[in-house]
Parts: sequence; C-alpha cells; structure tokens
Amino acid sequence: MIAIYTITSGLHDEAAVSKLSDAFLKGIFPEGNYEFKGSDFSDFGSHTLDLIYVRTGGAEGIFRSLLPEMLARGIDRYYLLTSGKSNSLAASLEILSFLRQQGLRGEVLHGADAYVAGRIQTLAAVQEARARLKDMRIGVIGQPSDWLIASHMDPIALLDTLGIRMEEVPMEELLTEIDKAKGEPAPEEQEMEQKVRDAYPGAVQIYNALKVLVERHSLDAFTLRCFDLLSTVGNTGCLALSCFNSEGVPASCEGDVPALVSMMTAHALTGVSGFQANPSRIDVQTGEILFAHCTIPFNMVEDWQFDTHFESGIGVGIHGVFPEGPVTVFKVSGDLKRHFVAEGELIGNQYEQNLCRTQVIVRLNPSDARYFLTDPIGNHHIIIPGHCKGLLEELL
Repeated sequence: MIAIYTITSGLHDEAAVSKLSDAFLKGIFPEGNYEFKGSDFSDFGSHTLDLIYVRTGGAEGIFRSLLPEMLARGIDRYYLLTSGKSNSLAASLEILSFLRQQGLRGEVLHGADAYVAGRIQTLAAVQEARARLKDMRIGVIGQPSDWLIASHMDPIALLDTLGIRMEEVPMEELLTEIDKAKGEPAPEEQEMEQKVRDAYPGAVQIYNALKVLVERHSLDAFTLRCFDLLSTVGNTGCLALSCFNSEGVPASCEGDVPALVSMMTAHALTGVSGFQANPSRIDVQTGEILFAHCTIPFNMVEDWQFDTHFESGIGVGIHGVFPEGPVTVFKVSGDLKRHFVAEGELIGNQYEQNLCRTQVIVRLNPSDARYFLTDPIGNHHIIIPGHCKGLLEELL
C-alpha cells in the first residue's frame, strides 16, 4: 500500500489547498490506489511506500520538527511529493537540501502526472523488493570453488546494505543427507541418452537432500560447491538448482555468493532468479555475447532436454531454450560497491558439444560488451527476462 502524508503551512487556506490537492492526487492516482493519512505521521514508515506530500510553501519547519521521530524509527529515505502549486516545489527543494546536509537520502517527485505516477510505481516495487530481501538467510554449502578468486562476498556489507545473513553449511552435511535421500526414475516421456537416464535418480537424490538442508537451516537461498559432487557421489547439482530456482528459492552454482545475491535481487524485483552463466565468446564490435551454463530455471525456458554436465560428461545437465526478446544482464560485486547492469536482446539459442549445455546469444550495446574485457565483476553474470535496468539501478 502507498500512503500519503501531508505537511501544510498554516498561512494557507485549508479549503483551497484541499481542493487543489484532490485534483492533483486524482491525476496521479486515477484509480485511488493509495491511503490518505493527512498530517498524522504516527505510523509513517509502516507501508510499502510512504510519501510526504508537501502541499504549500512555508512547510519546511513542520518537516524539521517531524524528522527526529522518523529517524528514531530508522527511516533513512524520504520521498517528497509536490504539485508545484502554492510554492510547494520551493519548499520541497529546501527540505531535500536539509536532508542531504544531514547525510540522508531523498527525492522530490515532481513533473507531469504520467512521469510522477511511473516514478511512484518504480519506487513501490523497489521498496517491496527491499522488504523481501531484508532478514533473508543464505546458505553457503561448501566453500566457493577454488577458481573463483575474485568472487567472494563481504558478509558485513551484505547485512548492512541488504539485510541478508550468510551461514556456512559443511559439504559433509549434504553428503550425509544424499546417502539417506531417495531418488526417482527419469520420466519415460523425456528423450535422453541412457547414461543421463541412469544418472537421473541420483540427481533427484541431491535435490531431496538439499531440501532437507534448506528446511533445517531455514534458508531462503543457497549456493552450492557443486563440482565436489563429481568426485564424491559421481553426479551433479544442475537438476537440483534448476528445480529450486523454478520454485522460488534462488540457488547458484560453484559457491558463487555474489552471483547468488544478484539472483536474489533479480527474484525480489521480477519473480525469476535469472540465468547464471559464463560469457563464452564476445564480439565487442557487434555487442554479441554467447553465454552458457549447464543449469537454468525451468520457468525461464520454452523447452528443455536433459543432457550430461559439460566438463565431466556425467550427471544431468539442462539444455534449455530461452525465449528470444528483451533481457537484462546483471551482476553485483562481493562488497556491493559496484554493479553492472545492461539491457539488450536475446537473439538466439544454439547447441555446441564443446560448451555448457544451455547456450544463448545476447546482443548488448558494444560499449556494454566491452566492460567484460576491461572491468568485469567475475565471470558469472545473471540474465533476466525483460528490460529492468531502472528497477535494479534504483534498488542498488
């Protein structure tokens, strides 16, 4: 719910101000989908998005008197809605300048009705995502893979910035549960090589064992040091990760926590975890990039086939067909001080034996493609359906 609170100078006629306010709010919220709180700020900060409607000039002192109580509730972002009537824009600019001087964040929402309405919609979606991420728990099952030398996560930054907590879960705990877990035969209607069909029950065992750990540790998301499973149980986690991501539990490969946090952010904003993949080929002149990995959420593809895991030639990997169309490529750094986000088009799927099983071609702006060769945030990046750069930039 969007709540609107008001501050108004006593020098202005309330009846005249109210008439202007009603017309202004109707232009922005034609369906009336907000709660009008007036000058009672007692529950400010308890809604999806709380807006302070500065209705007139001369209201700056009123805001300053309200600020200590709002700060006591831990509120550090303030969105000032203004029509521009009765010197309200001038007052809003003074208030925003005051907030900046106090080291606080804020924004004046002003302009054409369509712009302001769109901006409010974006802010509400971002606030909802922040609320979903806050107090989430992620499990690091095993350590990050040895080759991820630039992809470690700062747990303090993760907690302070997004409110997410990390917990390490020993690989031995997973192996114990795999020994106890049940598998199931591959579906008869699915075509696959015999060795993939033979590996399918073991891949389901891994999924069922991970379910036990997710429930035991109250995990909202996890990352798995999956390559250890090749030597210990002779199978892979690709199928399990596809299933969890499809079920709304973000799960990343290779113990890559920054990739997982990127997937959690994507899921909180869009409802899908995204496709964690490696850039395999880049043409900076055309902006075309081939991304590939052996797992992809089932709810992101039009069709799929089961195959082996690429590097090992064993287990159950997923060759998915991603719908062509607009996509966003995204990644956050381990200290959350950097991120990359670029909008582009997914222009094709392919299948080559010498690459990870799901292979998609994305066309970005050539300058965005060049980032991968000059200043990348690790190797794994997340591909999200649709154009959502604005939402991701706002959240971060």
